[in-house]
Amino acid sequence: MLENNKNNNNNINNNINKNKRASRLSWFAYPYVLWMALFVVIPIVMMAVYAFTNSDFAPALENFADMGTYSSVFFRSFELALIATLVCLLIGYPVSYFMAQEGAGFQRVAMAMIMLPMWMNFLLRTYSWMSILENNGLLNQFLKLIGVFALWNKFTGQEIEYFRMLRTSGAVVLGMVYNYLPFMILPIYSVLIKIDNSLIEAARDLGADSGLVFRKVILPLSLPGVLSGITMVFVPSVSTFAISRLLGGGTRMMLGDLIEQQFVGGAYNPHLGAAISMVMMLIVILCMILMNHFGEGEEQAVML
Repeated sequence: MLENNKNNNNNINNNINKNKRASRLSWFAYPYVLWMALFVVIPIVMMAVYAFTNSDFAPALENFADMGTYSSVFFRSFELALIATLVCLLIGYPVSYFMAQEGAGFQRVAMAMIMLPMWMNFLLRTYSWMSILENNGLLNQFLKLIGVFALWNKFTGQEIEYFRMLRTSGAVVLGMVYNYLPFMILPIYSVLIKIDNSLIEAARDLGADSGLVFRKVILPLSLPGVLSGITMVFVPSVSTFAISRLLGGGTRMMLGDLIEQQFVGGAYNPHLGAAISMVMMLIVILCMILMNHFGEGEEQAVML
């Protein structure tokens, strides 16, 4: 009995000591909580207040009703974001798969090449594409040098000196793909590299060819990375404004441009801008929930 009481006392003392250490460590979380409150929670509350009030700060829903006049901007933003996400997926998955099949040395070099452009400033990278795509830019000069325009004029009967590539939807999509492609490659690659080779070997032993192994084993197991990549590309693409302004030349207005215009532009209607931001935030959250819902059963997908 005495020994049992001693053990119980020791357990109680250990629990008390653990609670004291946990209490002391919890102080380190307070700066993070303060940061979240100041720069996340309070701005969202302010945005909600602006969205549901008019210029006199009286409760009103007119800001949401006025958004109907910008339906084309909503459609264009989601259309270009979806196209950019699809292009990133079509490029990123094969690149990730090829990297995962190669040796460690090649993977390190490939990873450095993918990450290297991201060490530069986002705006500098976008400005560089302006110098490449403009009418007298590097790409048009190169096409002129190799005789593409002369050949085009000969067969079409036209007289052109350059291809108009800047200030187009294609230039905006190109800018999105260039800037956000690493966000598609990295999560897919991180999942592919962790796939157990014994599963692939077992499928081959059962008579599955390479195509069947990919469809039934590799692709289902890589779905978490695919869904993560889609989310990481689509969310910044649908809300971008620097790319659309620089490469679209202001002729391809997107939601980010529209929101900025309401806060710092000539239109200046922060209440409408806050309402648009609220709607866009809710749409993005719904998209993320949908992606997570489809990704819940990825571990069992290989059994299909």
